[in-house]
Formats: sequence, C-alpha cells, structure tokens
Amino acid sequence: MPVSYRDIAADLRQQISEGRYVPGDKLPMLTELQMQYGAGYQTVRSAITLLEQEGLVIAVRRRGTIVRERPEKRRITRSRQVFRDEIGYFFDPAAQPWAALETPTLRWGIVPVDLAALMGLATGAEVFIRDRVMGDPETKKPKQLATSYLPAGLARGTLLVEADTGPGGIYDRLEEMGHRPLRWSESVSARMPSPEEAEALDLPADVGVPLLRVVRVTTSPTGAVVELNDTRMSAEEFEIGYSIRRHASARLSDADEDEDDH
Repeated sequence: MPVSYRDIAADLRQQISEGRYVPGDKLPMLTELQMQYGAGYQTVRSAITLLEQEGLVIAVRRRGTIVRERPEKRRITRSRQVFRDEIGYFFDPAAQPWAALETPTLRWGIVPVDLAALMGLATGAEVFIRDRVMGDPETKKPKQLATSYLPAGLARGTLLVEADTGPGGIYDRLEEMGHRPLRWSESVSARMPSPEEAEALDLPADVGVPLLRVVRVTTSPTGAVVELNDTRMSAEEFEIGYSIRRHASARLSDADEDEDDH
C-alpha cells in the first residue's frame, strides 16, 4: 500500500519529538525523502507542509526545511483569585509586571457576534472598545492583546471612554459608579490569530501558532455585565496552570490518612 503524506509526517514528527532532529537541524531534501519513503514529490511536499502548519519546521530560503526553535512555555496560574496592587486589580501574578506598550486604541463599535450573548446584548449592539498591547516594559516584547468591551449606555459620558481613566483603571471607575463589589468569571479557549493579531504579537510568519484566549466577564452584584475582557496570547509561549484539589467524594478514609502521615 502506498505511503501517505500523513504517514511520512507522523514519522518525521516522531523523530523530531525524540530529538533525532533538534532545533536548527535541516531535514533531508525532498528528493531524499522521496527515495527514503518510496513516495512521489507531491506526497512528500504535503507531509512537509503539514509539519509547517503545526509549527514544527520552517522553510528557509537556500537552506531547506529547518526544525524550528520553539520558545519555552511560561505557565500562567489561574488561582481563581483577584489581586490588587498600587495600580489596581490584576488576575495573574505572572503578568503583573507587564504594562501597555503603546497608547490604548479607543473606539465605538459593534459587539462581536461570539461575545454578544455573554454580555447579554443583542447582535449588532453598540459597545465601547479599549484595545491594549501588553508586554515587558523593558524589552518592549508584546505578550498579550487585551480588549475590553463596555456596554455603550454604561460607558457614554464617563471616564470609561477616556484614554486615562485615572488611578485603578476602569474597574475602580465601575465600582465608583455604584457597581461594587465587582464579580468575575472567565473561560479559556483557543483559536487561530487574524493577520493583525499575529503581527501585533510578533508571531512567526507562515507558521500555525494558535492563540490562547481568556475571556473574562465582569458583573455587578445585580448580575448585569459591565465589561468583558478578551485576552489573547501565544499558545506556543504560554499555558494555563492550576492546582487540583480533592472533592469530598475523593477524600481519603481516616485509616488512609493515618497511613499517609507515616
């Protein structure tokens, strides 16, 4: 049975995973792979294209197909807590040192279709949008894109639409407007970046690096959504981590606990 491009990709992928090809190494030329696997040119080319889409290799002009150097992942711990420092509320200690690398982009717009229901808004509803590129203030390396969506009726005519919202940012302003204490919930998902997002985060060109997406919904004590934050970062550079606690149903018996103590 003829070898398929998926079979070839799987074999090369395993060799990369096992360290037989390390970052910086060049894969055999297409003609060599054709001979090695007894496959046609297009089959081998499709296998390499699949590895490129997965971000494992990259085509370098005049060098060939090179195994990519992939960044070491940094864990973001979602401890299900909100913290506060002298600047205001924050949700991840790893991101606390980050700052806006440029002036926030402010605009009126339409709520994205996939976020409308989360905000309790109708499709096509107007919102105020605050876009920020966050990163290391020393290296100027972008780490995440953070976009806040605020209901138009809530934001219009307030400090929420100003570039400088004052000490504590929009969350302090919302609480001063009578929505205290604010409450938060969030979900984590992934998707591919738009060309604009890939450029803003300096993601490698022509490589399929997905975005890690954290959507946080801010509500008032009445349950009304007063803000939605859509944060995107490189899924190749970051991962979400959290501790796992025992539920009551998984609790050890007294005898087991005594044995554990010894």
